[in-house]
Amino acid sequence: MKLQVLAVAVAALAASAGAAGAQDAAAGEKVFVKCKACHQIGETAKNAVGPVLNGIVGRKAGTYPDYNYTEANKDSGLTWDEATLKDYLKNPRAKVHGTKMIFPGLQKQEDIDNVIAYLKQFGPDGKKL
Repeated sequence: MKLQVLAVAVAALAASAGAAGAQDAAAGEKVFVKCKACHQIGETAKNAVGPVLNGIVGRKAGTYPDYNYTEANKDSGLTWDEATLKDYLKNPRAKVHGTKMIFPGLQKQEDIDNVIAYLKQFGPDGKKL
């Protein structure tokens, strides 16, 4: 019996350690507050200072309809996958030279990972997947 209790305790500890390193969409929603000054996401989202971010993961850069992108963004050749977003969110101007995005970037890798988890929840139609 003691061995079973120990095994359950070890399994629970291992699971919690894995979860601590995982992306957290709820925490990402809180980080996204910094992005809301320029971007919208969700079913009622509209282009603002920045484009709508619905379906951003997997989308080619500079392609959201009816948004006036810079040539630098349109011609970047980027597709917004997780790796590209991680670089971009850390320092947008270093990733896309000539972007009009003035946001200085997110400094904490955990914040970057979490905001990407939040963004990944939204399909192109703004509905949560």
